[in-house]
Amino acid sequence: MLNFIYWPISAVLWFWHKAFGLIMNPDWGITWALSIVMLTFTVRALLLKPTINSMRSMRKMQILQPQMQAIQEKYKNNPEKMMEETRRVQKEVGASPIKGCLPMLVQMPVFIGLFHVLRSFNRTGTGRGQLGMSIEQNYNTSNYIFGVDDVRSFLEARLFGVPLSAYISMPEDMYHAFGEGDFTRTNVIMVAAPFILLIAVATHLNGRFSVNRQKERQASGKQKAPENDQAQMSMNMMNNMMLYFMPLTILFTGAVWHIGLLCYMAGNNIWTFFQQRYVFNKMDAEEEAEEQERQAKAQATAPKVGVKPNNPKKQKKRKSN
Repeated sequence: MLNFIYWPISAVLWFWHKAFGLIMNPDWGITWALSIVMLTFTVRALLLKPTINSMRSMRKMQILQPQMQAIQEKYKNNPEKMMEETRRVQKEVGASPIKGCLPMLVQMPVFIGLFHVLRSFNRTGTGRGQLGMSIEQNYNTSNYIFGVDDVRSFLEARLFGVPLSAYISMPEDMYHAFGEGDFTRTNVIMVAAPFILLIAVATHLNGRFSVNRQKERQASGKQKAPENDQAQMSMNMMNNMMLYFMPLTILFTGAVWHIGLLCYMAGNNIWTFFQQRYVFNKMDAEEEAEEQERQAKAQATAPKVGVKPNNPKKQKKRKSN
């Protein structure tokens, strides 16, 4: 049903594995891990422009807040007219609430797609969503764009002695699909647990950087604080989700994450660390340029010192007299 996601994800991963395979052993675990990280960077690079556009849209939405409140007050008894006027004003300045959610909405299918593709390298399990293949069948069955040789390469690859599609809660009857089954659950835990902890901490720190910037902008007057208690509560809820809910979710669900998927999340946090600094600096520069342009226009239209303001209505009245 979701093949339109699985095939492109496997194709990008296949491309990077072949690329890294030209300069290192394609059967090494690090080759596969780097391919997964580069898949992450590829997706995030494609989303960079939409992310910047979404931040611009969010800034415009903040500027429109006084107008939005005026419209809500004026048409509080006419919801249909309120929505019409809201869309009209947003369209005039190129603002859209949907743009702010687009990058996140795109990343979720990628995450789900990679989870499925990595899991599909080992189809020997008999649980929910598993195919119950024998080890021989699994070794001789392709996985989306990956041929049989690629499947065998992935199954035999190790990162710190652990297969990339292994996970902490993986049933032990699936261990033998990875060659000789030369690892234990303890080995998986020793690799996955530090990964999970580091990713959770990095997610919190990236969220902290964003929240601190928001508070600094409000303190300096560059960003308006919430107008009422309800808006403040909503903002606090969003901030707490970034700071605590997401990291805790990673900790509590880490037992079902493949080692390869943890590589994806690690790469995602690395990209976020650098992207935040680049995008925030870009937004600050654009905001400063817009402010300078507004000041220049205000000075150009302001009356000069010692010169009477030019009032066309008064001049017209004099002529008629």
